Amino acid sequence: MASYIGRRKFLATLGGAAACPLAARAQQSAMPVIGFPSGRGLKDSASDLAAFRQGLNEIGYVEARNVTIEYRWAEGKFDQLPALTTDLVSRQVAVIVAFGTTISLAAKAATRTIPIVFFSGADPIAAGLVTSLNRPDSNLTGVNVFSNVLNAKRLQLLRELVPAAVLVGMLVNPAVATTQSEVLESQTAAEKMGQRIRVLNASTDREIDAAFATIVEERIGGLLVQAEPFLTSRRDQLVLWTTRHVVPTIFPWREFTTAGGLMSYGTGFTSAFRQVGLYAGQILQGAKPTDLPVVQPTKFEFVINLKAAKAFGLEVPATLLALADEVIE
Repeated sequence: MASYIGRRKFLATLGGAAACPLAARAQQSAMPVIGFPSGRGLKDSASDLAAFRQGLNEIGYVEARNVTIEYRWAEGKFDQLPALTTDLVSRQVAVIVAFGTTISLAAKAATRTIPIVFFSGADPIAAGLVTSLNRPDSNLTGVNVFSNVLNAKRLQLLRELVPAAVLVGMLVNPAVATTQSEVLESQTAAEKMGQRIRVLNASTDREIDAAFATIVEERIGGLLVQAEPFLTSRRDQLVLWTTRHVVPTIFPWREFTTAGGLMSYGTGFTSAFRQVGLYAGQILQGAKPTDLPVVQPTKFEFVINLKAAKAFGLEVPATLLALADEVIE
């Protein structure tokens, strides 16, 4: 059975509960249960969990007090996600929260009745999660962070930082359904700027290492990292390799930049995960996914790490600094 961390402790909040284990268990079993499958691990998800719990709290739900969360951690073994999700369905949880398009599709395949709140970087309609954003017509709703349609903007920002880079690498996971369309759109955008894209496939740690060997061998002048769960789970590894090989890179999430990466452009995770918590809480209160429109971001974060730029020997143009929402010094 796939490894996971299940909740195995309880919080006795009423007088006498500690002295009466059966009563405490009865109280606990009466709580609604949220299923939380994740391709990542607990350590890598701390900030995401905090934002998710904040959303729940705003609706009136506090973990272990009046709601139970059953976690299933794949620890980077994404092939385990269908089994982890099926396990939660078999336990008849009240709602499933699914962070990522791949796991959201796995949840949809596993149940047509349990409400699912997703966090998706891909177009939810094109990915097959919903047929309408304003009024989802199934058991799914959630947040779309538009990650995979921001690559043209990321390429533009990267070009402003390293205008001499004619050959740019694009690190992608070929197992993701949207990868081919993302690559085509990025190649079109690069051609308009007089650049060429070298596609680098990586769905394992070994393939990430091989990709960077290619970057060094072919003297690729810059790198764009796809916004998808596997590569996101390898944040520290990617930051290390881009720094070690001095490859100017733009990442999809702020978390890469705060970990030492050079630049990032994308939706803020905190507000998106909080929204998932809000929707999960509303469903626990009786709302149906069809009543909750898919939420789309109105703001994107551009973050520059000046310390990393200095290590790369790069002078960040004043125009880029003026565009940045956050500058890490």
